[in-house]
Amino acid sequence: VDGKCTIKASFHEGLKKTRFNITIDPKMAFGTGHHQTTYMMCRALLQNEDAVRGKVVMDMGCGTAVLAILAKMRGASYVEGVDVDEWAYRNARENAAANGVDLTLRLGDATTLSGTFDVVIANINRNILLADMPRYAAALNPGGSLLLSGFYEADEGALIAKANELGMVLKDKKNRDGWSALQLRVRS
Repeated sequence: VDGKCTIKASFHEGLKKTRFNITIDPKMAFGTGHHQTTYMMCRALLQNEDAVRGKVVMDMGCGTAVLAILAKMRGASYVEGVDVDEWAYRNARENAAANGVDLTLRLGDATTLSGTFDVVIANINRNILLADMPRYAAALNPGGSLLLSGFYEADEGALIAKANELGMVLKDKKNRDGWSALQLRVRS
């Protein structure tokens, strides 16, 4: 990703080393960095040196935990990942251990959110994002960031409108092959 991050399976050999090298064995979970939405979310975490450094981060629908792992490698002080799928939860734990990062991983959904976060990452799908955005907004600290993906460009308007209702503003938007990623910020 942008020459800064390499995401590979354990059986891939000979890939160029970058600043952040992540080994992911996805098994039955989503998130290898090859899908457009995961790629854009990685770019969002990489584009700003202080995007997550020293911050408390939540990765909702963490899948393989690739985004949570990258957030921790980027210097987040605490990273939590939650997924509704038992396979994903187990796979996330394996991937965190394989990459030597300390993550708090839980089985659950947005109803299990507790505490507050500086950054919430959610790469899920349009309908779940729209349903869960009020919970994400409530869990964000003032000035916090919400990174969303997992939906098509045609769905941006609905997500931006929902964010505005919840007191968030659009800070950045990325598109790749018809998919979209949004970076939103809580109004201070």
